[in-house]
Amino acid sequence: MVKLSIDGILCTSSMENILKKVHQLYPLSQKALELFLAGMKQVALPKGALLVKEGEISSKIYFLENGAVRAFHYKEDKEVTFWFGFEGEMVMTLLSYIANKPGYETIELLEDSTLYEMNHSYLQNLYKENIELANWGRKMAEEEFLKAEKRFLSQQFHSAREKYEALLELYPRITERVQLGYIASYLGINQVTLSRIRSGLRHS
Repeated sequence: MVKLSIDGILCTSSMENILKKVHQLYPLSQKALELFLAGMKQVALPKGALLVKEGEISSKIYFLENGAVRAFHYKEDKEVTFWFGFEGEMVMTLLSYIANKPGYETIELLEDSTLYEMNHSYLQNLYKENIELANWGRKMAEEEFLKAEKRFLSQQFHSAREKYEALLELYPRITERVQLGYIASYLGINQVTLSRIRSGLRHS
């Protein structure tokens, strides 16, 4: 298998996106990285597959190498999308990860995807045994909390146009990969209003 180097750490090319993200959070030594990777299992799942279902306790964490996901919950029998994820990102329900409680979200694949899954219990044991991985886990949790806070503040204080512009800045190709209906749901508007926003940006 082809090898590549990320800041001197050798890794396999089949996990390039994940490992770049892992290293970006907190650089790991080769030994710590090998312990981390030993707990991962590659899975290939089709578009529409559900990684997590609302109301269930998830025992796994997913690392997305290729593909796209969305998180949504049901409100008055309607799906409300509140998060998108793409290559390199971690996918999990925070309530299950932190408190071993049922999550409030359903997480669905938006494309045929390649992921690596890890049991939550395996990761927790690594935190106990290896200080590098414990520090990595702390940084990962901090980032997830900051992302959740940012989404909350955006929903509370930003206009639909501002939220759309921020989404495009973060994921420039999102409209090519995600249904506009899901994007409209994320913005809290209907597709007609989204079309007007997109038209306004094209002509501004």
